[in-house]
Amino acid sequence: MFLDYLALFLLLLSVCVVFYTFIYIHELPHKFAEERDHPHSEAIFFACWLSLFTLHAIWPIVFIWAVAHKKRRLGADGPVPPGPNGEPADRFAALEERLRKLEAAQH
Repeated sequence: MFLDYLALFLLLLSVCVVFYTFIYIHELPHKFAEERDHPHSEAIFFACWLSLFTLHAIWPIVFIWAVAHKKRRLGADGPVPPGPNGEPADRFAALEERLRKLEAAQH
């Protein structure tokens, strides 16, 4: 009798583990998209849930879509500060100065 209950418990436990693993794997593209600050992370979230109804046929496409976006990186000395008036010409001059510094550091 004890072995019957043990077998039932192990069966239910394994079904739960498989179910939650399935959901975890299916949510991976959305997690990657959020980590990479993807502009379409909400659409990727919806596509992940939609892939459940297609038996994960579109999941590889959604995964590639999520990881194709690169995370933005700041330059070595941080973001470009705006000019005194915040005008584009001032920003352009600041960007040229940063470019000169980077080129000088490489040579």
